[in-house]
Amino acid sequence: MAKIKKRGESGAAKNYITRNQALKKLQVTLAEFRRLCILKGIFPRQPRHIKRANKGSTAPTTFYYAKDIAYLMHEPVLQAFRDHKAFAKKVNRAIARREWFAAKNLDENRPQYRLDHIIKERYPTFADSLRDLDDALSMLFLFANIPSSQSIAPEITTHCARLCMEWQLYVMRTRSLRKVFLSIKGVYFQAVVHGQEITWLVPYMFAQQIPTDVDFRVMMTFLELYQTMIGFVLFKLYSEENLVYPPKLDEVKDDQGAGFGSLILTPANAEVLLKEQDGHRVDELAEAAASNALHRNDGKKLSARDVKRQIANLSRSGTSQDVEDDAIPAIETNSLVDAQDDSDAFIPQESKSNPGDRLTTLGELQETQSDESAPMLFSRYVFYISRECPRSVIEFVLRSFGALPDNIGWDPVAGTGSQVDENDERVTHHIIDRPVDNFNAKHPGRRVYVQPQWVVDSANRRTLLPTDPYQPGHALPPHLSPFVDDREVARRGGYVPDEANEAMGLETAAVEEDESDQDEEEQSEASEKEDDSKRPALQAMLEDPLDAGLLEAAELEAESVGGEDALVEVRKKYTAARKAAQKKQRTKEPALTEEAEARDMAKTLLSNKQRKLYNRIGNSASKVDEEKQRLVAKKKQLTRKKAGK
Repeated sequence: MAKIKKRGESGAAKNYITRNQALKKLQVTLAEFRRLCILKGIFPRQPRHIKRANKGSTAPTTFYYAKDIAYLMHEPVLQAFRDHKAFAKKVNRAIARREWFAAKNLDENRPQYRLDHIIKERYPTFADSLRDLDDALSMLFLFANIPSSQSIAPEITTHCARLCMEWQLYVMRTRSLRKVFLSIKGVYFQAVVHGQEITWLVPYMFAQQIPTDVDFRVMMTFLELYQTMIGFVLFKLYSEENLVYPPKLDEVKDDQGAGFGSLILTPANAEVLLKEQDGHRVDELAEAAASNALHRNDGKKLSARDVKRQIANLSRSGTSQDVEDDAIPAIETNSLVDAQDDSDAFIPQESKSNPGDRLTTLGELQETQSDESAPMLFSRYVFYISRECPRSVIEFVLRSFGALPDNIGWDPVAGTGSQVDENDERVTHHIIDRPVDNFNAKHPGRRVYVQPQWVVDSANRRTLLPTDPYQPGHALPPHLSPFVDDREVARRGGYVPDEANEAMGLETAAVEEDESDQDEEEQSEASEKEDDSKRPALQAMLEDPLDAGLLEAAELEAESVGGEDALVEVRKKYTAARKAAQKKQRTKEPALTEEAEARDMAKTLLSNKQRKLYNRIGNSASKVDEEKQRLVAKKKQLTRKKAGK
């Protein structure tokens, strides 16, 4: 006879464990348990049958996998928590006994722990760490701009600011930046590193008031994990660029607000690569190698001990040179790497059957990937950033798209290290964010005054936009988000602004819908495209000629622009557009009726599950259409107000 199973010893009751049971099993407090779960990436689970998992109880409870809790029992950080608890007891006892020397000695030897093993466990590959870099960067930039307080030590803010500068320095050097968007929350950036899209948010430099209801203990735990992870990522990225990590920091320049200029990039020595090769290859290439290359004359293979000894000697001698970021010339490939590339190079052979065909090599693919970097938009221009503009954001965008650090200047109030004076005649673009009169009378030379949005829009469009709409005091063009795929939105029937249509090279909505009079509309649009773009009320009236309110706005606009002749022309266009719209509406009504009848007949053949799914899709499509109509009506209202002025 089989043994009867007891209740609560198998199934969900065995696989799940409550939070209180986990605390007793690990012998930690709730705060320590939360901290441990954040570091290890363990989160609550929802059992399928809560009553079975809770052994018959229906009380609200937080569950975890029992295997996850058993996994935490062998965590070194858990032992560090226990050591810290014992350390706190010893310090309190020494203070109570007024043994100040003993308390100071204990404080100097407080237990420390590292998170390196946790990073390696959670991110086994480099691509995994890059995929999780969005939240880490946003958290770091947040703490870099938060003022220090009782909950946030000044050292934490300084460390976060340095990590952020190191990341931005890498993005600028590799020109990996792709998208920039100025939003209400802050500035969104997106870079492509190793094929991974990394998006992060940078808050504006305003005076921050820290809310009192924020639990900084949880945020500090996340920050501790993210700081360690980004340190690993930056070390890998800098090593790939043949740079020493971490870069040296000039504290004097940093205190003076030099920004990126306070970091000193040092190229890694090429002899480290030479030491990894066998002695025979070193003997062959010693004459062509760099003068500081280390080699062995006996032709023997270098051992690991020799490599470590040579690295230690290099670090003590300090042979590395301190070079500024963009002042570093392109590090020439040494002869060893050249010889290795020559030996490993793919030699194309023509096919006997198809002599014209050829095989794409790995080198060509790598060159294609490198060509996808940000274009050198601003490389030929000299910029000056006024003091009211966010210097760090603008400098980051300019240098990411080709501007040289020697061609960027700013007001001394924004920090030291400016390479261009305000009255320098070489300045081609003066970035200013306030209305100023008599620009040319204030500064010598021929310079263009633009608002900061011109830099961002030009970077997103990958081309230099006209500067006239971005002059100080002018109403700026709409700042379109580069994170929205306007073609996909248009394909799904959503609202696409006219500016986005112009950017994509699409036709206007009126031309796309009027298929019967397509030739006539194309001719009129080609001849009057420039006038329509300058008269938004006329353009809105042509898009919706059945709206009488738009006709009044277009007439007022025509009177202010061209007088009686323009008014007659607007009425002619309105009459033609209204007839075309009415004709199209009459032809569409029978077709829509037949289509609706066919759709209803097809729905009767669907199963109940398929019919519900079809209705949900239709409801979502109707919501998209309602949102589109709402935005179109809002734009019409704004156009009327603009024409009325």
